[in-house]
Amino acid sequence: MNTARHAGERLMSWPSLIAGRAHCGAELGLGTTTHDIVHFHGEHEADVHLTRAMTAKLRPALLGSSAVRLRAGSGWVTVRLDMGSDIDLLATLVSAALQAAGRGLAAPSDPTPDGCTRMCLTPGR
Repeated sequence: MNTARHAGERLMSWPSLIAGRAHCGAELGLGTTTHDIVHFHGEHEADVHLTRAMTAKLRPALLGSSAVRLRAGSGWVTVRLDMGSDIDLLATLVSAALQAAGRGLAAPSDPTPDGCTRMCLTPGR
């Protein structure tokens, strides 16, 4: 089962999210008119832009989840999508990311200073 596709389909029904190609090159990215929110990588992984402030606030809870990987100094977190509960977790994190973007805790989309994990792992970027 392609859990990333299932999660993407679920999130595409949210009126506040717009589908498109992500800055990192992922075929499916969802965001607002000014912010990248989530990118899907492969069949079982997504990166969510929580912002650095929201990541710091949620850090204790995020560290308690085996499905979440944090990257030091980044506002992006990676969610491993192995089962339905991971999709529920992703939806919760996307909701938090939308709140952060709406409150001005996130800068407009700019993949250079704080790109998702794939952007940062891509040679030459």
